[in-house]
Amino acid sequence: MNPYRDGCVRGYVRAFLNKYFSDNLPRTLVFGINPGRFGAGLTGVTFTDPVALFERCGIANDLPQVSELSSHFIYKFIEECGGPQKVYHGHFLTAVSPLGFTREGINLNYYDDPVLARRLTPFIVSSIERQIALGGRTDRAIVLGVGENLKFLRKLNEAHGFFGTISALEHPSWIMVYRRNQRAKYLAKYQEAFGCSDTP
Repeated sequence: MNPYRDGCVRGYVRAFLNKYFSDNLPRTLVFGINPGRFGAGLTGVTFTDPVALFERCGIANDLPQVSELSSHFIYKFIEECGGPQKVYHGHFLTAVSPLGFTREGINLNYYDDPVLARRLTPFIVSSIERQIALGGRTDRAIVLGVGENLKFLRKLNEAHGFFGTISALEHPSWIMVYRRNQRAKYLAKYQEAFGCSDTP
């Protein structure tokens, strides 16, 4: 999935970036896995489905108004953390693979196919380097996903020395599918990891 081929999507992404990232401040990179077909696979904005893009970020769009579980969790966290302006002031949500994948009509995580992961690695490395060049902090990063996503990014970091430390949080989709009744606990973990009380 490459939503950036669509000129309208590029316009939505540009509006999002202009609204929240029109400055030269360094930001902590927060790595999800790869875009899903109802979230960033449509909007081009990580962990942001078309509904959240309009209702939470104030960016009107003509995309199918579908919702994604990960986006629900992330924007609940963002709301409790003070809103998009506050969270995006110090963090940039991205993904290990900026492009998404499907197989037989469902989302495919890049690491679920070893051949795909190997072929993607040079692109992933280049993407991380470019995001650092644009202002990503190198002292630390956050990865969402405490299993294979963390393992993959840590291996890359050992080889390339991108970040001083990498901390990990459970992935929003895992929380919403398997621990939904414990959301408050995970929301608190996110707030601590993002340092909400310390963000201007």
